[in-house]
Amino acid sequence: MRLLFAGSPAAAVPSLEALLGSRHEVVAVLTRPDARVGRGRTLQPSAVAAVARDRGIPVLTPRTLRDPDAVAQITELHVDAAPVVAYGVLVPADLLEVPTHGWVNLHFSVLPAWRGAAPVQHAIMAGDEVTGASTFRLEQGLDTGPVYGTLTETIRPTDTSGDLLGRLSTAGAQLLVRTLDALEDGLLEAVPQAADGVSHAPKLTTADARVRWSHPAHAVDRRIRGCTPAPGAWTTLPDGQRLGLGPVRPVPDATDLLPGEIRADRREVLVGTGSGAVRLGDVTPPGRRPMPAADWARGARPAAGTVLGRDAQDAQDAGAATAGAR
Repeated sequence: MRLLFAGSPAAAVPSLEALLGSRHEVVAVLTRPDARVGRGRTLQPSAVAAVARDRGIPVLTPRTLRDPDAVAQITELHVDAAPVVAYGVLVPADLLEVPTHGWVNLHFSVLPAWRGAAPVQHAIMAGDEVTGASTFRLEQGLDTGPVYGTLTETIRPTDTSGDLLGRLSTAGAQLLVRTLDALEDGLLEAVPQAADGVSHAPKLTTADARVRWSHPAHAVDRRIRGCTPAPGAWTTLPDGQRLGLGPVRPVPDATDLLPGEIRADRREVLVGTGSGAVRLGDVTPPGRRPMPAADWARGARPAAGTVLGRDAQDAQDAGAATAGAR
């Protein structure tokens, strides 16, 4: 089949490469425009655009698919299908029916669970033990289209969203190829999603990545892993500056610390939560690179009784947790 591949981030690259190695022909790539990144604010292509240009594949980068020129360009490609992986731009109704087999989306959850922009992150934060990927036909609703195929993947106890997304990106690429093969062969019909079991996974913001130490240790652990590497979990130091947090390890039997309270020695840094404590892994102090928490503590020398994340909201949370403990 003639394909228009739509995708932007690194998680979409395995699918593009799998399709380039398949029996199908990728005639063009649709991706986000080049964006300014880094301290130098230099223009950089998306991960997908970089691969496509290296392979000599035409790249389309419209800011919106409602642009008449973009609609005309896509229509003139005469593609049989448009596989989509994390493209990030809404496909309007007038384009949905242009490819013969429609737009076939690879989504990183087992639908109808975790519809939305951040399914992997939300699955980890919710404490799911299993997730997966689905291929489905795009329609106007958010991830509501009929499903072609699924796969499942176990969420490991120490998985970050980056770890899990990496595995799903690789496995999902093969699912996408198998789906397109079967569509071309006339062997596959899409099945409507179940009406029950629907959950939503909106994009995570920086505010969502803030750790609430009044939450139980297992919830703190899941939130940090779900927000790693992006948007990046954090808390505040006593002076109000942010301290970035890498994955932690729950220590259920450490019950003598108040939420957010630090206990540091030469080997480890523990922080109290609403239930037990967590052992910090790497931290990122203001203006510094990530480092082991014990190294940071040796330099910062937090005083006994130092509490992280102490602002009005966290003080209220801590007070409620302490009152509940009494």
